[in-house]
Amino acid sequence: MTGLVLAVDLGSGGPKVGYVTVTGEPVWWWYERADAVGGAEVQDAEVWWETVVTAARRGLAEGGVDGRDVVGVAVTGQWASTVPVDATGRPVAECLMWSDTRGGEYSLKRFGGPVAGYAPRVLATWLRRSGGIPNPAGADPVAHMLHLEHDRPEVTARARWYLEPVDYLTMRFTGVPAATLMSMTAAWLTDNRDLSSLAYDPVLVRLSGVNPSRLPPLVAGGSVVAPVAPEVAELIGIAPTAQVVPGVPDLHNAAIGSGCVAAYRPHMSLGTSSWVSCPVPGKKTDVIRQMAAVPGLGDGNYLLANNQDNAGRCLEWFRAGFAPEVSYDDLEALAAAAEPGSGGVLFTPWLNGERSPIDDRRARGGFHNVSLGTTRADLTRAVLEGVAMNMRWLLAGAEHFAGRRFDPIRLIGGCARMDVWCQILADVCDRTIERVADPLAGGLRGAGLTVGLALGEVRAADLPDLVPVDRVFTPDPRHRATYDRLFSQFPKLYSRNKKMFSHLNR
Repeated sequence: MTGLVLAVDLGSGGPKVGYVTVTGEPVWWWYERADAVGGAEVQDAEVWWETVVTAARRGLAEGGVDGRDVVGVAVTGQWASTVPVDATGRPVAECLMWSDTRGGEYSLKRFGGPVAGYAPRVLATWLRRSGGIPNPAGADPVAHMLHLEHDRPEVTARARWYLEPVDYLTMRFTGVPAATLMSMTAAWLTDNRDLSSLAYDPVLVRLSGVNPSRLPPLVAGGSVVAPVAPEVAELIGIAPTAQVVPGVPDLHNAAIGSGCVAAYRPHMSLGTSSWVSCPVPGKKTDVIRQMAAVPGLGDGNYLLANNQDNAGRCLEWFRAGFAPEVSYDDLEALAAAAEPGSGGVLFTPWLNGERSPIDDRRARGGFHNVSLGTTRADLTRAVLEGVAMNMRWLLAGAEHFAGRRFDPIRLIGGCARMDVWCQILADVCDRTIERVADPLAGGLRGAGLTVGLALGEVRAADLPDLVPVDRVFTPDPRHRATYDRLFSQFPKLYSRNKKMFSHLNR
């Protein structure tokens, strides 16, 4: 067996943990949802670590894995969240998740204004240097840090570093604080015109108002942070020589795990949230559609970043509120039984606001055009179609950004296990969808390949052939007119209700 990687994929629903070869082949993996402490806005980072350790030890005991074969450790996962830790890397408070907006009032004072919600001079400075800017509504690391500094002195008194979740877990494995231009993207505190500069931009740090002494040191992406700490190696049972690479955000990891690392090669993720992305050759920002080229996978390379805030979370919400006795397999069967177009019902998936292609934290979702003849099957399918409609809207912006049509698109993410949802995406977006094998384990595959790249075991050019595709979904022309007619109304539902959202969700 080739060298193994202990891989961790920390999603919003909890960590996936597995052992993967350096060529990306899953050997054993396990998944457990984590309970949020206080709701979707915060989670217990110590629970993440305990789950990772327990699962990693379980893999050695039950998965036929020999810890002596582990040559590397890699962490990927959700980003734009903040874990305050002490000098040893232990959390001193809960993790503020990417949906936490409690620091919004401080961000609004610093960044808010009349130009797309931003102060003109501040916006121009940030876009010129970083390519993005902290959100006046909060829900990003700068707002988290401002909230902690202003409102929680008992936390800041104990905090040494403010870390992204992937960097937090990497520090737990090594004892070494480290971040990259990629993992710190959502803070927008680096000058991304020069990706060889591993430093925070003093102008942006000053404008942000954050405490620079609590920002983690920057290292090169794709490098090695340190060997796994001896006590952690002993605790889990893996080789103490295993090399730990820097944490990788799920966006970047998905490009690796889907094999889409060549310029303009697109991938789509369908998980708790969703996005469509591709590597691009230069720095660029689309303020209107909330998209930017962020530090990418190699020197001089960038990656298109955008985010559909709710995807799989919509089906989770629907099941909890409308069909708690029904399994996800049964929901898929219901959706498949309904006619394409869901009897004319449109579902808007903005249950927690939206980020791209419109940035509005006050937007809310809903079912539209429901009648007395609407069935549970119609509503179920409408949820899947609504997420796909939003993806079509997002895809149009992404293709405008890249200046080309994306077709075919590789699909990754846990919700891609549902064949009916994959076909709906293909039909609604009118694109060929190539689903990678074991899409739920795609993050773990990407983590394994990341170590393979760092250790020189694989080359970037090898990645497309190392990632298998298990099924191709082609658009069904019989459904084109139905979905075109429905989509013609979809963006209008937002524009017509924008004022209502603002009035009701202040």
